[in-house]
Formats: sequence, structure tokens, C-alpha cells
Amino acid sequence: MKYLEYTPLDRINDFLSHVNLGERTIRGCLEAYSCKHTGTDKKLSLSLENEILDHLGKSSDTDSSSPVEYLFSRSSRKTMIYLLLTLHHMYPDYDFSAVKAHEFFTEESWDSFKQIFDVYMFEASKEWLEENEGGPLLETLYKALDEVVKLAECEIYSYNPEAEADPFLEKKAIWSYHFFFYNRKLKRVVSFRFSCLSNLVNEGFLDDESSREEDGEIFDGMDI
Repeated sequence: MKYLEYTPLDRINDFLSHVNLGERTIRGCLEAYSCKHTGTDKKLSLSLENEILDHLGKSSDTDSSSPVEYLFSRSSRKTMIYLLLTLHHMYPDYDFSAVKAHEFFTEESWDSFKQIFDVYMFEASKEWLEENEGGPLLETLYKALDEVVKLAECEIYSYNPEAEADPFLEKKAIWSYHFFFYNRKLKRVVSFRFSCLSNLVNEGFLDDESSREEDGEIFDGMDI
């Protein structure tokens, strides 16, 4: 996997690096990757493939609607491995298990993505219109993604792991979403993650843990 630089994505990334909404901050990041193997990708890809095949060999789940059934298709396994390799390049210190990760990926459509974006990025989109020319944020995002991965040919996936297994979930995040736009023909994938953080917590307000630590320091030198 090779990180790819695209100017249309850079413009959106600059805006989403820090959208201050008073009590909350919206953050987002778009990253494009080529799916051609580089460095240790081939070894990791083979390891993930073997992990999946081993899991399938032990599984007795034959329900066609189950997540496991999805992996019996070679092309589906290949897609899964590309997505996991993308995650690995984004967070090289995190161990992404193919057996667990497949349970967290959900195939989406542009309409289902748009519905989530419209709801959760509504205020950020208003800020974009005030600061930028050239159309709404979603329209600009669509054009940028289309230039990089041709949306009409894309498969769209959301990634929703459990909280304790999520390396993207920033501390004090109110909510967080992560989508992948994968073009099989171009062998290219774009990761888009966006989240909302509480400024009150980050500034020290409502932080019970830090309050308890301070209280402990106060009483350390006292005889009770």
C-alpha cells in the first residue's frame, strides 16, 4: 500500500483538521492509498489470508447472511485484506485481526453514507459555506472522491469496531465514524474518518478522573 497525495483531498483535510463549534470540535481526515503491495505488505497479506482461511476451516456457520459466509468468496477476502492493510498503514502499531475485523465492516451505499454525513456533519457543513467558495461541503467531498476513486465504480464500507478495539476513537470523543471508498479496478482506496470531541472535557471541565487525581494529591500529606 502506498500513500497517495491529491490536492482536492488536501483542501478538505485543511478545513476538517479543526472545526471549532464552541463546546465541540469536529475533526476529519481523508487518506488515499494505492492497493499495490509495497515493503512488508505481501507478507502481511499472506498472513491475513491464512488467518481467514484457518478461521473458515474451523467455522461451522453456513448461514449465507452471516459475516463468516462473506469471507468464503476469494474476491471478498481480497477486499477485506486491502482494507486491513490500509488500516495497518494508518496505525502500524495496532494489531488488526482479520477474524475479528470482518465483523466490524458493513457494506454501505452513497445514500447511507450521505444520510450519516448530513446528520453528523451538519454544523461543520455550515462552517464550510461561510469560509469557502465553490459549493457545499458534501458536494466538494463527492467531487474530490470521484476524482480519486470514481464513486460510480466504488464499493463503500463503514468500519465500526467495539470501543476498546478502536484505535481511531480519540479520547473524549462524543461520536466517531470511519468509511472506506474502494475501487477494485483502480486498486485504490480512500479512508475517511470524522469525529466530534467535547471541548469542555478537553479543557478540564467535567473531567472526573482528573478531579479525583487532584483530590488525591490534596489529601496525600494529611493525617486522616
